[in-house]
Amino acid sequence: MNTKISWPAPLLASAAALTVAAGLLLVPACSESRTDAQPRAVTPRGALGADELANVELFRKTSPSVVHITSLAAQRDLFSMNVQQVPRGTGTGFVWDQAGHIVTNFHVIQGANGAKVTLSDQSSYDASLVGAFPDRDLAVLRIEAPKDKLPPIAIGSSRDLIVGQRVYAIGNPFGLDQTLTTGIVSALDREIESFNNRTIRGVIQTDAAINPGNSGGPLLDSASRLIGVNTQIASPSGASAGIGFAIPVDEVNRIVPRLIRDGRFVRPTLGVSAGPPSLNQALKTPRGVALLDVGRGGPAEKAGLQPFRRGNRGEIVAGDVITAINDKPVGDFDELLAALEQFQPGDSVTLTLWRAGQTRKQPLQLAKPE
Repeated sequence: MNTKISWPAPLLASAAALTVAAGLLLVPACSESRTDAQPRAVTPRGALGADELANVELFRKTSPSVVHITSLAAQRDLFSMNVQQVPRGTGTGFVWDQAGHIVTNFHVIQGANGAKVTLSDQSSYDASLVGAFPDRDLAVLRIEAPKDKLPPIAIGSSRDLIVGQRVYAIGNPFGLDQTLTTGIVSALDREIESFNNRTIRGVIQTDAAINPGNSGGPLLDSASRLIGVNTQIASPSGASAGIGFAIPVDEVNRIVPRLIRDGRFVRPTLGVSAGPPSLNQALKTPRGVALLDVGRGGPAEKAGLQPFRRGNRGEIVAGDVITAINDKPVGDFDELLAALEQFQPGDSVTLTLWRAGQTRKQPLQLAKPE
């Protein structure tokens, strides 16, 4: 059976859906009654090992920051014809700040027309959508809740992660609230495909158990700090097979504040259209972004960039190929978009351009997309 990448998609939280979708068989803790059973000895907490106590403390400290998200869909009642909101699926999120901002995956709320957020104390609040960035599968919701119920999660760093270090995931797999799983960083700098065919780079791979319902939940280091947002699994069955992926927190920390500020992630533009990598092969150009069109009045036109075009006799007139931005190589249009996401509209950058065998540097000012 071929392994496939699957979303830990929202799962309806009813008992029937839980049993069928999870393939769970719930049995009693003991199969028969015993009248001669002796009381079991209770192990004092002091008898736990240091690593166990650390796990207990991490969960105690972080679980209040983890929330359960129920996405809602509109449905017309068969008899009254009234439109009402019904549960569509569930996922996980976490508290970003005491203003009530909740971070989750975009695919958790994709297609929904409402959402409810349940906090760790089981209080529930209607959520509004603040902003989303599908290219990185991130979304921000907001709830109106007392500040003392909104402990923000501690933010860590993903740039200094090491393969083999211990990690923890807290989420709601199969609708089972506040579940803690442990594992290690299995690999770094993985690439996965977002649902809209954009590449997410620098992804963390972990063997911590991640299942449907874990989407949008935090991946933590041993100091209880956020290092990633759980988003996908590789599995032949759709359940955990020990290969999970998390969006690195450095990406999250770059995107979320802009979603909160602007309601969307505004990627600055060059004002160009580009061809596929096969065009570079056909034109025998270096690896980069071959321009097919330069928008009128845009930054590229103002900087003198030229697209490839046909001359009066049908010949190919050489245009520009963008090979780097601020000396960082870009190999295709997807890498160009990822590089532009590091900047704001109005920022000045320097392009490395190739045309007809000649290389040059060209400064220009990025613009806000129309």
